[in-house]
Amino acid sequence: MKRKSLIIVLLFSFVFLTAFVKGDSDKYFEIAKSIDIFGRIFKEINRNYVDEIDVQEFMLAGIKGMLSSLDPYTVYLDKNLQKDFDIITKGKYGGIGATVGIQNGKVTVVDLIEGYSAQRQGIRIGDVIVKIDSYKVSKNNFSELGSYLKKKPGVQIKVTVEREGFSEPITFDLVAEEVEIKNVPYYGFVPKDGNNAYIKLSGFSRSAGEEVKNALLAMEKERDVKSIVLDLRGNPGGLLDAAIDVSDKFLKRGEIIVGVNGRDVRKNAIYKSVEKPVAGSRALAALIDGGSASASEIVAGALQDNDRAVIVGKNSFGKGLVQTVVPLSFNTSLKLTTAKYFTPSGRSIQKIDYSKDNKVFLQKKNDVKMKYKTLNGRPVFPSGGIMPDTIVASISEANIIKQLLTKGMFFKFATFYFNTHPEMSLENIDDASLFEKFKKYLKEHQFDYTSDSERLLKRLNKSLKSEGLAGKLEQDVQALLDKIKEEKSIAVEAHKSEITSEIKKEFAARIFGRAGRIEESLKTDKQFETALGIISNKAFYDKILNTGK
Repeated sequence: MKRKSLIIVLLFSFVFLTAFVKGDSDKYFEIAKSIDIFGRIFKEINRNYVDEIDVQEFMLAGIKGMLSSLDPYTVYLDKNLQKDFDIITKGKYGGIGATVGIQNGKVTVVDLIEGYSAQRQGIRIGDVIVKIDSYKVSKNNFSELGSYLKKKPGVQIKVTVEREGFSEPITFDLVAEEVEIKNVPYYGFVPKDGNNAYIKLSGFSRSAGEEVKNALLAMEKERDVKSIVLDLRGNPGGLLDAAIDVSDKFLKRGEIIVGVNGRDVRKNAIYKSVEKPVAGSRALAALIDGGSASASEIVAGALQDNDRAVIVGKNSFGKGLVQTVVPLSFNTSLKLTTAKYFTPSGRSIQKIDYSKDNKVFLQKKNDVKMKYKTLNGRPVFPSGGIMPDTIVASISEANIIKQLLTKGMFFKFATFYFNTHPEMSLENIDDASLFEKFKKYLKEHQFDYTSDSERLLKRLNKSLKSEGLAGKLEQDVQALLDKIKEEKSIAVEAHKSEITSEIKKEFAARIFGRAGRIEESLKTDKQFETALGIISNKAFYDKILNTGK
């Protein structure tokens, strides 16, 4: 009887094992078959398509098409993109220390890093780059600009710009240097005579944790630090190791920072704090917004779930995916999503499920909905970024402010004013006079915008005509459109203080650089004011964190 039972068990084992091997071999057969078909199609098109094909671009199109079916973070890095990725990981690059972007259809200097060639030799924010060496620059070749501005230290770069207020282009003979990107572009006591330490963290390259530590130690040497505001707004993230290192500066030894789970179980891990926190147990607030992503969310999630900080601002971006860089041949690589990360309470904050309704992915079981709690028992929520403990809008919700920002009117006016008033200083600016000059500038440049209400009313007018219902109704709609136009002109006056504040931020950036912009913005920053108010009130701070003390 025992022998019969053993045979049955062995038989079932054999069936199970052969089924597993068969399934595995089927998978590899499908891979081989797919590669063969792809290769044959590629060769056939290159041989016989009616027009000659650029082989490299055609292959690149195939790779991009394949990767686009996964998620936006899984990408092929060619030589140029590889350089950009190296900048993120190393925090250094060879260049002139200028950040450029498209403003009003032109390649424009939007930021300068203090102390490097571009800033030292007189390039200004707002300058329009028209030529680099003999290479003509426009928005059409903007994607290629990196290969001309990023050079090995010591290489000369001739940059020609157009500047408002100057009739002729200006040419600068610059020299590329090793530019170090600061993760902490600004830190200091805010208010200046107080004991609250403010740290702006804008990136997560390898030195991020060390920069945060050095900022805190420098302020402690100056005077006693009683509270800290860590600003993660607009920080798109970076390296996982850097996020862990930054979290280490605030959490107690042994507290969980983040968990990482992927298909390769050997690489799954739970990371805990191992250092003595340089921030001690001082009251802490972290500022986040929709631009806080990835590594920023790891830090915010760790601080929230361990009840170490009050999180203030708006919901974060919601990127809970981890990428690994796989080196390929010919100085290229594949940035591949290999895992998801989980906050200390066990929640994933990934907002978009890229596998949903996507045939590329095999069917998966629905995630079990769970309730998540912090160490002190506060409820926290998954899927959708980090939700702040206190929600506060960062900028005005007024449509007029949004439109002025969108159309770059503050940037353009500041460029014009600074170039025509080179000796200006923030201390001597008269707000009323500045506001009037700005209104005049808007009028001269025919600033206007179409609001959502106007679009709806115009569509309504069109529908009325097509349905034969015009006449009196059309007149009523036109009266509403006229009223909206009148209200739009009044809106500029109604938001005088906010408009003046935005202009001053642009002025501060041109006079004092990135640090100046941050200092000026904090003067009217509602999120910062809220955070400072919370950490200054111990009873309220403890109540939010549910310390029970």
